[in-house]
Amino acid sequence: MESVTAFVTQNEAQIRMGFFIGVLAIMAVWEIIAPKRALTVSKTVRWANNLGLVFFNSFIVKFILPTTSIALAAYAGTQGWGLFNFYSDIPVWFTMLASIIIMDFVIYIQHVMVHAIPVLWRLHRVHHADLDFDVTTGARFHTFEIILSMFIKFATILLLGPPVVAVVIFEVVLNAMAMFNHGNVGLPKTLDKVLRFFIVTPDMHRVHHSIEDDEANSNFGFNLSWWDRLFGTYRDQPRAGHQNMTIGIHKYRTTKIASWLPGMLALPFIGKISSYAINRREWNDSNEK
Repeated sequence: MESVTAFVTQNEAQIRMGFFIGVLAIMAVWEIIAPKRALTVSKTVRWANNLGLVFFNSFIVKFILPTTSIALAAYAGTQGWGLFNFYSDIPVWFTMLASIIIMDFVIYIQHVMVHAIPVLWRLHRVHHADLDFDVTTGARFHTFEIILSMFIKFATILLLGPPVVAVVIFEVVLNAMAMFNHGNVGLPKTLDKVLRFFIVTPDMHRVHHSIEDDEANSNFGFNLSWWDRLFGTYRDQPRAGHQNMTIGIHKYRTTKIASWLPGMLALPFIGKISSYAINRREWNDSNEK
């Protein structure tokens, strides 16, 4: 186990980048061969700007933060920090499985939080303002939200003390699933129905990107679908159906704001935003999502 830990610690950047490029390529081809919906904005424009934001975020995070989640997990292990490092006699398979599940739950809670707290929603609406829904949407987040997410992840690692390999698996799976469930693709209905008892499928997550507020405040899971069912935030289908539903945010539907990098970076600082209750079923026309 120590040799595996040393390998993934030394090569975590290459491992994560390899899976990112591989899954992105698979989903891109799938979207070309069998798209679920017709795009409303030029794919070239969206991809250039969405991926441009990804590379910009990567540069800023590396410049600002002195470590990565994997390196922090390794250091926590050497210092004996965190729950699972304190109880070191727990079987490795259990600590790995529990760590992955707990970290996924933290992501669910974080996602609910950025919808529930107005100042955080300002950051998160960059993700939702995309006028279309495809694989690049899954990586499109404002820089400040990425930094916030990293601090939450660091705190979780320090408290939990997960094995390094578990953190690597979690990071790889989370990124891969984010691209998969944001894909402009569909699965056969029977397969989708079965899979969504365990993981978040594209049809399940697409509901979350609806322009309708109550639909957008549902299906918060990124990987495991259990949390939405357990906490009452699960929604099966959009009212208008997947072909007719509108993606995005009511007040931000111009490509200048929704599809171009300068607009995405400026969006958290534009306009007023009213508070709202998660998963509320009735909305006034004056409410902003």
